[in-house]
Amino acid sequence: MSQFFQIHADNPQARLINQVVDVLNKGGVIIYPTDSCYALGCHIGDKKAMERIRDIRRVSDKHKFTLVCRDLGEIATYAQVDNSAYRLIKANTPGPYTFILNATREVPRRLLHPKRKTIGLRVPDNNIAQALLGALGEPIMSSTLLLPGDEYPIIDPYDIRDQLEHAVDLIIDGGYCDLEPTTVVHLEDDTPFVTRVGKGSVKAVGL
Repeated sequence: MSQFFQIHADNPQARLINQVVDVLNKGGVIIYPTDSCYALGCHIGDKKAMERIRDIRRVSDKHKFTLVCRDLGEIATYAQVDNSAYRLIKANTPGPYTFILNATREVPRRLLHPKRKTIGLRVPDNNIAQALLGALGEPIMSSTLLLPGDEYPIIDPYDIRDQLEHAVDLIIDGGYCDLEPTTVVHLEDDTPFVTRVGKGSVKAVGL
């Protein structure tokens, strides 16, 4: 049975945040809030934890994870960011966007698109997620909490506990989250384009 932490949305308790980080570092799978939906997360290099998330979502090994980052500087460690992409990302982070960029060598191969060598990254505007990222000191490998057969993500942490308390190691109750996922913006080529319209405004990114 998973642990269930009630963490304050505005002032996350450092003691609880550090316990969550300890779970991640030991190979655990967590559920945590973002500025869009709740997300499944694990340590960036943990293959077993990644497979557990795939099993929960019942997706194939072609399913790609997002690296949830603390800030733009962390994005630049894992992706190639030219001047125009930098300006666009800076103007819209933190926020409900996932940016697809060409990956650097810091990204584990298993996370890359096999042909394009791209990676999805984002910086959430959520105090709990930011506290976790700050304490962890690196991105959280993440996937939207969307269960098989469901049209929308689960937004109530108590519903999450009822359905997944035996599937994950820790669930964070950070209040209700949004139904809409992030807007996905591709920046790997010279011409940006959107492949999913979500919570983030398309107009805000000039598309």
